Amino acid sequence: MRSLQSITENLARAEKQFLASTAAISAGQWKVSPGEGRWSAGEVVCHLIQVERAIILNLGKVLQRPPKPRPFSKRFHLPMVLVESRFIPRKTPIPLDPALLHEKDEMLAQLRETRASTQSFIEETAGKDLRKYHMPHPFLGTMNPCEWFQLIASHQVRHTKQIKKIGEALPKTVPNLDN
Repeated sequence: MRSLQSITENLARAEKQFLASTAAISAGQWKVSPGEGRWSAGEVVCHLIQVERAIILNLGKVLQRPPKPRPFSKRFHLPMVLVESRFIPRKTPIPLDPALLHEKDEMLAQLRETRASTQSFIEETAGKDLRKYHMPHPFLGTMNPCEWFQLIASHQVRHTKQIKKIGEALPKTVPNLDN
């Protein structure tokens, strides 16, 4: 199992790469879908915020209760490389909250605040034996909090690739040189 230090580093690296990938999307194209049935960059960020907040909220509830033994058969889950690869397309079980969809700078600030809250939560839980706690994932299997923290980073890596594809698919804009 990875240490909280390496997970924290992975979270920071994933956030940095994701934010860099958003530079290719102009503020004017932030809410523009690159194609039928595809998310805009803003919707991807909305999804990341919602998922990360839901994970931390639910882990907080799990850690408030006494730990339950995890059966041996539930200790195995699909590897995070599948999450990052985007080989297997998945539909989110969490519907997008349109109230979270805002302009680019505001949404990226919310994403940073969400990650700061996650980092604070990780620091607060550092003294607990997190291996004793577990929570199911709808696709991957049952995971302990450290595995969930790593999932947040892997999930962001997955969507970094999606943001890059969105940037490639959107029409290129030419700045107005008449000014």
